[in-house]
Amino acid sequence: MAATLDERLRGVLHKLAPGSALREGIDRVIKAGKGAIIVMGSSDDVKPLVSGGFKMETKFTAQRLSELAKMDGAIVVDDDVEYILHANVHLVPDPSIATSETGTRHRTAERTAKQTGVPVVSVSESMQIVSLYLDDHKHVFEEPSSLLFRGNQALSTLEKYRVRLDEVSASLSALEIENVVTLRDVLVVLQRAEMVRRISDEIVAYVLELGTDGRLLQLQHNELMARVDNERELVVRDYIIDRRHKLDKALAGLDDLDAEELLDLSILAELLGYDLNGEEMDRTVAPRGYRLLSRVPRLPESIVNKLVERYKSLQRVMEASLEDLDEVEGVGATRARAIKDGLARLAESSILERYA
Repeated sequence: MAATLDERLRGVLHKLAPGSALREGIDRVIKAGKGAIIVMGSSDDVKPLVSGGFKMETKFTAQRLSELAKMDGAIVVDDDVEYILHANVHLVPDPSIATSETGTRHRTAERTAKQTGVPVVSVSESMQIVSLYLDDHKHVFEEPSSLLFRGNQALSTLEKYRVRLDEVSASLSALEIENVVTLRDVLVVLQRAEMVRRISDEIVAYVLELGTDGRLLQLQHNELMARVDNERELVVRDYIIDRRHKLDKALAGLDDLDAEELLDLSILAELLGYDLNGEEMDRTVAPRGYRLLSRVPRLPESIVNKLVERYKSLQRVMEASLEDLDEVEGVGATRARAIKDGLARLAESSILERYA
């Protein structure tokens, strides 16, 4: 499957992050008061655009890049930025390709990126700005200190949203135990999980661009995001109205919602297959049990799936006797006891937390 623009952009940002040899070379170019065009790849589409200069195949180093940038021409490196392939070349992209840039260097870089599909970096000599062009996308690099500030702001927001997600998730667990869940309760959890995931995506972008400077930010982010993606998926699996609706399709639909649509619970309900037709959001719904069963310690996903297939709902699993559970393939007497005890502890803690 072809990589999406976001995936490709993240891969290129990783190669350009602080701590990488390429970023070090670009920093050297800026400190020397020079500019540069760096083509990150030498595909068959790039070769016809290369004119003049000289061909080389030397190991890439930051120092070599900065020395070669003293010449006016562009520099071509391989896809993995391990070798410098051409230096001091004149790029001749199709002049009819539309560009919003005004400077010669940036216009050439943008047109080359659009024509070849290869990432092109332009370093402005006068403004000391680094721009990345990839297809029709332009990304201007910020100072690490500015990125770190914005990343920490996003992290603070993520922490607040994660606390709220944990609250509504715990409430949903208690309601599931008592078998009094409404559609609204489900949709609020799903909405919060998606909001948290979107804030997370912003932080991931900051971490990628920060490179080694973003390690602390990444550690805090990873801790806050523990189990969030899994929570979102399990809620969908528990409450999608007809399992013939594909899980991937529902999750993809959730991803595609814009910020305003995400706030509309009726749209979320439609993604789960509910046609409200005037019905109230407070209609009762029953979980299949994926979400709570996944919280039972050392219970494999394969066993969770078999339990849901056998009993169809969480309540029926909770009401099943040890002998009934033992009959499910792969469970056995020991695991049956673990399931009963695990669900009992979850029920006790969820209800205590809800009414404490």
